[in-house]
Amino acid sequence: MHFKKTIAAAATAAALIMTPTTASAASQDEEVRKLDIMLMVTSLRCRMGADDFQPDYRKFTTAHITSLNAAARGLEKGLVGRHGQKGAKRALDRISVGMANEYGQGHPWLGCAELKEITSDLAQSKDPAVLAQAASELLGPAPRSGGRWARR
Repeated sequence: MHFKKTIAAAATAAALIMTPTTASAASQDEEVRKLDIMLMVTSLRCRMGADDFQPDYRKFTTAHITSLNAAARGLEKGLVGRHGQKGAKRALDRISVGMANEYGQGHPWLGCAELKEITSDLAQSKDPAVLAQAASELLGPAPRSGGRWARR
């Protein structure tokens, strides 16, 4: 009997550890939203070259529309909670404009060919966890070693 209680307690603790907190869920929503903006902006930048990946970006958004919309709603909800309705709109605009400005001249360490390959790979999956992982690896100023997406 004691063993079953220990297992039950361990399972409950594991579930609590694996459940994202409101702050981490909001942060993940922001990262996924930023990934979407980065891919959109860089696809526009790369559209005139041999590595045009706008068709891949459209497939990506189609494959992940539910997750992308959920991230946008979650981000907005978190911003409303912190800044109120008006402040949330301004904060969301700052995030979007900041991302467009940051990636308008290209990705800091990925070229159009790599971004096309990554976007095509992302479009093949419908797993929301893949978006969070890609965001974590691709949005930094330099590649993260050992990552699935960053080590290309």
